[in-house]
Amino acid sequence: MTEQLVDLGMPGEGTHGVPRVGSEQPPATKKDFTSDQEVRWCPGCGDYAVLAAVQSFLPGLGLRRENIVFVSGIGCSSRFPYYLDTYGMHSIHGRAPAIATGLATSRGDLSVWVVTGDGDALSIGGNHLIHALRRNVNLTILLFNNKIYGLTKGQYSPTSDVGTVTKSTPVGSVDHPFNPISLALGAGGTFVARTLDSDRAHLTEVLSAAAAHRGTSLVEIYQNCPIYNDGAFQLIKDRSEGRARIAYLSDGAPVRVGEDHVVVRDGSALTVVPESDADPADVVTHDAAAEDPTQAFALSRLDDRAMTHVPMGIFRQVERATYDDQVRAQVEGARASSPGATSDEELHSLLRGKDTWTVTG
Repeated sequence: MTEQLVDLGMPGEGTHGVPRVGSEQPPATKKDFTSDQEVRWCPGCGDYAVLAAVQSFLPGLGLRRENIVFVSGIGCSSRFPYYLDTYGMHSIHGRAPAIATGLATSRGDLSVWVVTGDGDALSIGGNHLIHALRRNVNLTILLFNNKIYGLTKGQYSPTSDVGTVTKSTPVGSVDHPFNPISLALGAGGTFVARTLDSDRAHLTEVLSAAAAHRGTSLVEIYQNCPIYNDGAFQLIKDRSEGRARIAYLSDGAPVRVGEDHVVVRDGSALTVVPESDADPADVVTHDAAAEDPTQAFALSRLDDRAMTHVPMGIFRQVERATYDDQVRAQVEGARASSPGATSDEELHSLLRGKDTWTVTG
């Protein structure tokens, strides 16, 4: 098996400037990133496909296992760190982006990943998710979306469709669901993408681009729960139906849906029409690097419950200063401003600075 290294950094560096494996060492394989833990998901769960893709993909980054960390929250997807032979943390409900932010900021030598689900990320963890995106921390966030709470036995989630009947909504949900892509774009995400658990080639392609991006990468992965929401994405998993419904986003190319439809501008909105009826001047050309996310947001709104038109791929990919890089620069600047001072002297100066109170009596 020949491993291809993804060139993601300066010489001797990999993802986000993390040190590479030395050339004197043999190439890593999927087995090197597979732990000895028994994988415990329900038979048929889409998580198996994503795990296999990630285990096969990681060797291509050329990074040492000890420089990779997976942080998860709570949910079925959050078992992920157990099954990877890297560092990892199964953290607390919704807080994985916050924990990962601290880790990425304090340890610039690490490639930090977050694995989360639609319930974990968008319910209790919604605040942490949007601020990680806003800050543009060096994180790669994998958001597994199966439109249900699986671990706690089938309650409706923030992405469940209106009318979904579950144990917690026996006569149908009345909540309007989140669109994770729209949410991420609205929060200022610099890399926002969507893929499908069963499309191994597309999933790997999107993961490669997400890992190479400096800043917060969010990848929504449509993932099937065979127990509590089976068939939620069957319309696009079916080969013939998928060909007619999926709009694969290719940068610099017209946005096509199936073989004979295109996306066109209709005033301030986007719509899908037969290519034979489209004015070439109105056909939308995808521009993932556009600084203005308006068109990417409009593309994200093409998706609906009927899954008639489902955009897949990278919606946005732009460069912006990252939170952790800037924080580390501030720390280095503070150290440079007091050359020769010991850490004890610096701490004493901080504690005894002018913004202190003296309490007497």
